[in-house]
Amino acid sequence: MLQETIAYTSASTAFYFDASLDRLKALAPTNNSFILTDENLMLHCQQVFKPWQAITIPAGERSKSLDTLDDVIRQLIALDAGRDATLIGVGGGVVTDIAGFVAGIYKRGIRCGFVPTSVLGMIDAAIGGKNGLDIGEYKNMMGLVRQPEFILYDYTLLDTLPEEEWIGGFAEVIKHAAIKDAGMFALLEQHTLADFRKDKALLADLIHRNALLKANVVREDEWENGDRKLLNFGHTLGHAIENNYELSHGQAISIGMAFAAKISEACTGFKETERLTTLLERYQLPVQFAFDSRQALHYMMADKKKAGEKISYVLLDAIGSAVVQPLSIDEIRTYLNS
Repeated sequence: MLQETIAYTSASTAFYFDASLDRLKALAPTNNSFILTDENLMLHCQQVFKPWQAITIPAGERSKSLDTLDDVIRQLIALDAGRDATLIGVGGGVVTDIAGFVAGIYKRGIRCGFVPTSVLGMIDAAIGGKNGLDIGEYKNMMGLVRQPEFILYDYTLLDTLPEEEWIGGFAEVIKHAAIKDAGMFALLEQHTLADFRKDKALLADLIHRNALLKANVVREDEWENGDRKLLNFGHTLGHAIENNYELSHGQAISIGMAFAAKISEACTGFKETERLTTLLERYQLPVQFAFDSRQALHYMMADKKKAGEKISYVLLDAIGSAVVQPLSIDEIRTYLNS
């Protein structure tokens, strides 16, 4: 096991890499901690969860809702969870988002920790303290920033992950490489998804590298005034089409990255769009999708990154180097129509 602690401005998070779920009892004593998980994980881990009282939510993005938030809080009240309780989110990004949100508001705040069970959760969703809920098709329009006290990485939890979840997680891996790590981009080009699934050491190194990349970006810019904005590469269009077309997060972000690369050609002189799209396709991710451009623009105009009549768009100037550039709604409309 490898332990590293990242100190943010608001709190610190202890990362336990290559750990075992057995360690959870030491981090969150069973007499005063509550597990939040989804129906799929409960089927696989029911025996493991037995020492704790558990709250189960439906699996999938639709659970990121006010109805789910209300239900979880009511169950905590019924379980007599006090202000000294710990809420443990065990699952993918939906579960950790809800767990962090609930922990931030229940009785004005309780402890929380995460055990991510997907590649996406381990390298992105569980890290950085952003906890959001969707309002209909509008992604993450309600949220707060609350850092977990710990994140525990048990790589054996990935063994039952469906292939589509592996594929979706690698969209965020490619995103990190594209904006911040040209060396990792080259590493991904040398391998395939099958390589990482087969070679546990290779996978562990990749997850560790990605988790610390994001954690260090957030440490330097927790409130998204600078470099943290770069983590939104591919997300402006991605979030605009994800829920409306019932795409997975990884599929939507992949399409968004390919679109942002094309805009980058015009705005920054980016010359490696084909290299990016080739890598996305190598990891079985889509780079094109037929969507209603007017509808997508409508959702993009509600994006949190919109200020006045412009949206802060994340573009590439080279593989491993990204910039934020304000684009007008008319400019984005032109790119969408083309």
